[in-house]
Amino acid sequence: MVKFPDEIIQETEEGELQGVKKKHKRPTRIGRFLRILGPGIVTGAADDDPSGIATYSQAGAQFGLQMPWTMLFTYPLMTAVQEACMRIGAVTGKGLAAVVREHYPKKILYPVVLLVVCANTLNIGSDIGAMAASIQLIIPGVSFSVLAVGTALLIMLLEVFVPYRTYIHLLKWLAMALLAYFVTAFLIGVPWLKVLKATLVPHVEFSNQFLYIIVAIFGTTISPYLFFWQTSNVVEDEIASHRLSQNGGVPRLSKPYLKRLRIDTAFGMLFSNVSAWFIIVVGAVVLNYAGITNINTAADAAQALEPLVHTFPNAGFWAKLIFSIGVIGIGLQSIPVLAGSSAYAVAETFSWKEGLYRKFKQSRNFYFVIIIGTLFGLMFNFIGFDPIKALVFTAVFNGIAAVPLIYLIARVSSREDVMGEHKSGRWSKLGLWTAFAVMGVFAIALLSSFI
Repeated sequence: MVKFPDEIIQETEEGELQGVKKKHKRPTRIGRFLRILGPGIVTGAADDDPSGIATYSQAGAQFGLQMPWTMLFTYPLMTAVQEACMRIGAVTGKGLAAVVREHYPKKILYPVVLLVVCANTLNIGSDIGAMAASIQLIIPGVSFSVLAVGTALLIMLLEVFVPYRTYIHLLKWLAMALLAYFVTAFLIGVPWLKVLKATLVPHVEFSNQFLYIIVAIFGTTISPYLFFWQTSNVVEDEIASHRLSQNGGVPRLSKPYLKRLRIDTAFGMLFSNVSAWFIIVVGAVVLNYAGITNINTAADAAQALEPLVHTFPNAGFWAKLIFSIGVIGIGLQSIPVLAGSSAYAVAETFSWKEGLYRKFKQSRNFYFVIIIGTLFGLMFNFIGFDPIKALVFTAVFNGIAAVPLIYLIARVSSREDVMGEHKSGRWSKLGLWTAFAVMGVFAIALLSSFI
């Protein structure tokens, strides 16, 4: 049985308990399962950020049932990448940038960190814009600028001043906002046989528009910020569970603990991809079938949820409300992940103290990166970017930026001098290099289509 940090004070290498807290009521099976969930489920849920919701909705609206198959490919590839990131963090007790700094020259480290910070900042900006536009659907009397600034300030206050363990539990439950798409799918008469065929039989076109959406789907699903976040968040989990000192060192690993992290990662990625699949299907059936093939505003995207409340008076308003709650809830979750992953990368690059478990005064530089990244992202909303189109463009940028980062993760996770006995095995290598090849081919094809 998996042992958890609040049940254990110390554990020997053989797994014997040396000290146990006073007995508590034995948790149910569901309770034990929920306690397994940690960095993986937060990472998976944060993957379906406003950029993801917009990209998946646009894919369904523009191409109908030609896109569900992508989730059948992204799930194993995403799981392979995130499992490798999890393993790197668990084994080394260090974030991804710190590991790269120790084993690779600065000419590799600096471009990698710059790439992820740029991608994250762009993503933060588009997500803040989407949240502000969504709030404006409900309270149209307030200006977009005021809502964008208020949203950014709220997020900074939450991440800087709310204790890590409290915040991580909050992030878990915000993921439930995506359930609206699950319920809607069973209310709209989905042609399930057609959807099943569209999921199992890939459809590929080499047009500019198709490649743009494909790269966006892969980029918003297998995103650079998730690589850095999960690696460092596992380290945070080890510190919180007393497997690693706050001063670093070699983490205390055990098979049950690694198994727990793998289950957490696999389930988190499954939640992410199943949610994305439902968003694509709902977008296809509700929007594409009604002739809506281009999502230009938050109100356009919200129409996908109208069948959920079609029997209610003012169904349009209720659909906007549910959509807004989903975007705001996931945005509150994903933007701290984006800003946090940038902070981890920069802090590890310059050997600063880092970690959400630290108070602000203990790690000022780390938190300053979070604040500055959020503020720079906010600025993108005042230079003429369309909030919804910016979301899809951000996903495309991530899809291209992820390619060299996956290559680096595949190399690091396979090094015996870094990972020891936990280096990547045959299946892990296959998943990582397949992810690198698939995303690389689509990225090159898209860039070539512009020439």
